[in-house]
Amino acid sequence: MRRMREESRPSDKLRQESAFLIRRMTREDLPAVMELEKASFRNPWSFELLQRELGHDWSVIYLLEEPLSEGGRRLLGISIFWIVHDEVHVLNVATAPEHRRRGVGRHLMEATLAEGRARKCSLATLEVRKSNEPAINLYKAFGFRPVGVRPNYYVDEGQPPEDAIVMVLDF
Repeated sequence: MRRMREESRPSDKLRQESAFLIRRMTREDLPAVMELEKASFRNPWSFELLQRELGHDWSVIYLLEEPLSEGGRRLLGISIFWIVHDEVHVLNVATAPEHRRRGVGRHLMEATLAEGRARKCSLATLEVRKSNEPAINLYKAFGFRPVGVRPNYYVDEGQPPEDAIVMVLDF
């Protein structure tokens, strides 16, 4: 783990977990994050939306990377979440399709929830596609519970609308 000044916030620290590195996104990461978004979602976040998120005090974007043997790092996943008052609201968790089933999402959720706990949050919320069983199972493994449904929440061009399951975790 990189040494940081004592006054730095927990979210500013680099986290090393197994072979993965978790860090906050910077503007220089936008092209790589856009590629991951396009590979992961039918309706990826736009460049402008991601850029705006970087400017909000309440928004945090974590990147999960793995070191490459030839040097440098490869982006495997992202977590975008808000810290508002005493709540963590998870907006987006994405894993590069070719790196799924390696624990990327689990590591990102651990870091996301740890940030919420460090900031004294009492609750975490998220929405997930009703059809996304792997994500639902991941969230349940962390203790999230379904509390409602948002009908037709996901609207993808050329696809029928899909409901979102609203999930909550009490810290």
